[in-house]
Amino acid sequence: MSPYPDGATPAPGGTHFALYSESATAVTVCLFGDGDGETGAGLGTERRVPLRERIGHVWHGFVPGVGPGQRYGFRVDGPWDPLRGHRFNPNKLLVDPYARALSGKVSYRGGAIFDRKADGSRDEADSAPFVPKSIVCGAPFDWGDDSPPHTPWRDTVIYEAHVKGLTYLHPEIDPALRGTYLGIASEPMIAHLRALGVTAIELMPVHETCDEPSVAKRGQHNYWGYSTLGYFAPDQRFAARKGEQVQEFQAMVKALHSAGIEVILDVVYNHSCEGDETGPSLFLRGIDNRVYYKLRDHGARTVDFTGCGNSLKVEHPQVLKLICDSLRYWVTEMHVDGFRFDLATTLGREGVDFSSQAAFFRVLHQDPVLSRVKLVSEPWDLGPDGMQLGHFPPKWREWNARFRDGMRRFWNGHDKSLSDLGYRLTGSSDLFHTPGRTPTASINFITAHDGFTLRDLVSYREKHNEANGEEGRDGSNDNASIHFGVEGETDDAMVLAARARQIRNFLAMLFLTPGVPMITSGDEILRTQKGNNNPYVLDDETSWLDWTLDPEAKALRDYVGALARLRKRFPALRRETFFDGNDITWLDVDGHPMQLEDWGAPEVMALSAVMAPAAEDPTTSLCFLLNGDKTEVAFRLPRPRLPHKSGPGAAPLGPIAAGGEAVWRVAVDTRRRDACMDTQANFQAGATYTVPPRCFALLVATNPLGPESGMR
Repeated sequence: MSPYPDGATPAPGGTHFALYSESATAVTVCLFGDGDGETGAGLGTERRVPLRERIGHVWHGFVPGVGPGQRYGFRVDGPWDPLRGHRFNPNKLLVDPYARALSGKVSYRGGAIFDRKADGSRDEADSAPFVPKSIVCGAPFDWGDDSPPHTPWRDTVIYEAHVKGLTYLHPEIDPALRGTYLGIASEPMIAHLRALGVTAIELMPVHETCDEPSVAKRGQHNYWGYSTLGYFAPDQRFAARKGEQVQEFQAMVKALHSAGIEVILDVVYNHSCEGDETGPSLFLRGIDNRVYYKLRDHGARTVDFTGCGNSLKVEHPQVLKLICDSLRYWVTEMHVDGFRFDLATTLGREGVDFSSQAAFFRVLHQDPVLSRVKLVSEPWDLGPDGMQLGHFPPKWREWNARFRDGMRRFWNGHDKSLSDLGYRLTGSSDLFHTPGRTPTASINFITAHDGFTLRDLVSYREKHNEANGEEGRDGSNDNASIHFGVEGETDDAMVLAARARQIRNFLAMLFLTPGVPMITSGDEILRTQKGNNNPYVLDDETSWLDWTLDPEAKALRDYVGALARLRKRFPALRRETFFDGNDITWLDVDGHPMQLEDWGAPEVMALSAVMAPAAEDPTTSLCFLLNGDKTEVAFRLPRPRLPHKSGPGAAPLGPIAAGGEAVWRVAVDTRRRDACMDTQANFQAGATYTVPPRCFALLVATNPLGPESGMR
């Protein structure tokens, strides 16, 4: 009988079970009836079937009479030698790492899920009542004519969201669907995403998770879900109907695809929920600790590059197979369009050192399925040389923390020079201008789930994380934030106006610069977490979006949608090549070319940039005016970079001849609440345009001999 595939596979007359373990001496599949062995419900009845076949370290066997819906787990026996990394304990029921669905949650009650006692001896308590049961799955889903949108990277706009937090308080969604996969698939939510110009929703972890011991001890839960227990199983928390999480997830993807929206999953393959060597034994540790985890001290302790207690041994063939099988499953069976890899530097470590040629990257590069989907890295971890921004392979896109930090520091006044700003405005060529990469290698973001919301970024100087239960030790202390004179909420009209303008500045930078913009859910409607920059354990109003929108929130939502339309309208804002010296001109406020010393001068906090037309729109030139100073600046407007005419025989790109008719029109001015082309006010080259303190403007000029691009 074949040892493949891994996990539980239903077939006519029964189910085939297979589990990989190199050092096990026995593997048993344990079958539970409905309600038997449910988490915390006592032992119940359990039928044990030994898997007697073993081929290539895969223990397998066919169990007659078992079909879809069957609840099961594994018990694995083998050497008990924790000091050398062997943690086999048949008293512990283990989740199948290939399970397509789970039933129940982990319970720490009584401590039975830990495999050893305080003295290091093997714990004999049966953990079955306290461990989720794996479920045999086999029901097909009717995908109909589902077709992934395949949105090009240059046209992609990402919206990062938590499944529950996004929809739980939405008044227009059926109450039974709020906080679920089907809530995201609802018409009100899809309409909101489309109005924002979103082309891809990036979901925070939807794999089954487990609360860490420290979190459970405080009576809290890991709301974010970066603590994986099942790499194939959709999280039960987000199902509207018990046991329907697989089908409901698929229905969500299908609905989003119908609306032209891709689905990207935030996935956690760098570590698991089992923590360090003192953590629980729930699946990989008990299956074969030495295979699945990086170990040190002869195997007695886990290696932790992640800050979560352990690091998966991705360089091991079976671990690499598990990860790739999981990824392919989510693409082929669940139809997702891409992945954002949490702490992705760990995935590229073979032993200790990171390499862009690590086995993980090579395997994905050649895989006929995975090489065609969107791959995004969080390019850092907590190990040596953990920041690897700009060092991932060409097919990858990377969360650009330098963009986040540079924009925050410039606009919030933490950086008294322009030295970094030019790179961030032009696609971060200092990081990504390498063979095979383009400006779309940069995922640009100002905020993410981890940190302040956009509203809080301009309302708080200090984090306020007391509710997390860690005495304020958690969360970053370096936020480059500002509060405009008042910490937190205020009714001061001048402070509120300054904050609103600053939010518009950040959003303009996000949508109007080269790279792939990512907006965090709720930023478009002024969501606040009351200064908490790490609410990973708060499943409450702190984390849920409040959809009772006041006029300012509605105006900002419309502003974001207008920015997205401008980005779509002007190809120069969605560049796929880096700027060279001929297609962008940097100018000071008087219209003179920027000098090298200007970029580092602390007194220079304003500049303009004129971009030549894109090949797809050869008659339109764009101009940025940025004033990061505390006083207003009068910019002398440059001449547009336009040809005299388009088509054959057009003049080379360059300043328009004196007396030309091209004029600047204002598309964005962040002193205003909207982002609409002003067709009434025209500004000739050489005229003065005054930009208030901490304000940005985008001006557009169209060759009068060409089509009236963008003026409608």
